[in-house]
Amino acid sequence: MKQLDVCLTPDLLHLHKLDNSIVVVADIFRATSCMVTGLAYGIKSITPVASIEECKFLQDKGFIAAAERDAKKEEGFDLDNSPFSYMNERLIGAEIAMTTTNGTLSITKARTSAVKVMIGSFLNLGALASHLRTEPYDVLVLCAGWKGRPNLEDTLFAGALADELKDQFMLREDGTLMAQRLYEQSRDNLLAAVSNSSHVRRLQRLGIQKDIAYCLQKDLYDIVPVLRGSTLVAMK
Repeated sequence: MKQLDVCLTPDLLHLHKLDNSIVVVADIFRATSCMVTGLAYGIKSITPVASIEECKFLQDKGFIAAAERDAKKEEGFDLDNSPFSYMNERLIGAEIAMTTTNGTLSITKARTSAVKVMIGSFLNLGALASHLRTEPYDVLVLCAGWKGRPNLEDTLFAGALADELKDQFMLREDGTLMAQRLYEQSRDNLLAAVSNSSHVRRLQRLGIQKDIAYCLQKDLYDIVPVLRGSTLVAMK
């Protein structure tokens, strides 16, 4: 039977074997929610990079560039890290370069060893689960966390995906069971569950409450972003 495991922070990724695993990266507030939204609204591709310098290099090559650090847009770039910024009609068909504090770093760490890297959010939870049922590989949910520490919203997403797949995948490790049980306790009101979390407090100080509520909505999009080479595209 296939296995599903959860890595609560990228700093623990070295403890997991990835050679037979699809890695699902989750950065719910807000990188992976932006990625799912952007591709659903017609963006052609998103190239995730770890550093500001890499993002600027791609911007100079003609990419539309999104750069965020500490939940704020970096000066000199085109887009911030709000999913609402990715709904703009002018971005249809665009190639985006993106760097964020946690999410894009997690993707670059995972891609060196994983069979595939896919993008997860509550926004595409059902579509992602449906696709993973068809794959022959194990799954590792990589929670982006915050600067090496676990966070609540990514762990809740990991638990939600585990709950969706519990009949097709073995949930064996304690991190997976912790995430699933946390989600089971919180599933009826995710907004209340994260209300006092560190990242919610961080975003509220910036006046971004609408992003929080948006990113916790389930199954808005029937789309699965997958990394092809160094670029995220919508799986056909």
